Amino acid sequence: MAVKALLDQAKEGFVVKAPQEVQSQVFRHIQEQQESGVVFGLTEEDKAPDFTLTGPLGEQVNLYRELAKGPVILTFYRGSWCPFCNIQLRAYQQMLPDIVKLGGQLIAVSLQSPDNSLSHKEKEELTFQVLSDPNGRVAESYRILYELPDYLQDAYNNFGLDLTEFNQTDRWILPLTATFIIDQEGNIRRAYVNPDFMKRMEPQEIIDQLIKIQTTHER
Repeated sequence: MAVKALLDQAKEGFVVKAPQEVQSQVFRHIQEQQESGVVFGLTEEDKAPDFTLTGPLGEQVNLYRELAKGPVILTFYRGSWCPFCNIQLRAYQQMLPDIVKLGGQLIAVSLQSPDNSLSHKEKEELTFQVLSDPNGRVAESYRILYELPDYLQDAYNNFGLDLTEFNQTDRWILPLTATFIIDQEGNIRRAYVNPDFMKRMEPQEIIDQLIKIQTTHER
């Protein structure tokens, strides 16, 4: 089943189960971002900013050292508490053998603490890199970091989710859900950035882009 169909099912579940007030706050914020006029995220014309982040076991992962091995699919997600993110990451895990076969690798980044990343990786049986971005430094360099308005903070608190505690930060911040496909020269070959966290890049598009990169590299 395509990721879109699974995400649509999750959205229907959210509409059925979530209190009306929470729904209105969540959809209000998505609409405000969509209509803000702000251009979110780096594009295909940009170089990918380098970074070094920590994995759940304390390992240091540097983007450009990873690029020396092959193209990187870099995806930013909200956190293990987000069912839409889990649908996406499970789908990407399923296609990981195809990514590797095409010489690529997958790196997922969130603002959550390394301990929460470790728990997430183990629970979802993710075998790709799952890195923590303290205070959203890397997300900000990719122009996808945002601060949650007070009304949305209240909505999350009502669900028992305190992002400052979960992410071990003093700010209510999140990254927009985004996926960047980066070639070995550090060029962003495809950028998917969407204020609507209920939508994600389809796995097949990642495979198609990796084939294009491989074809170009072999010329």
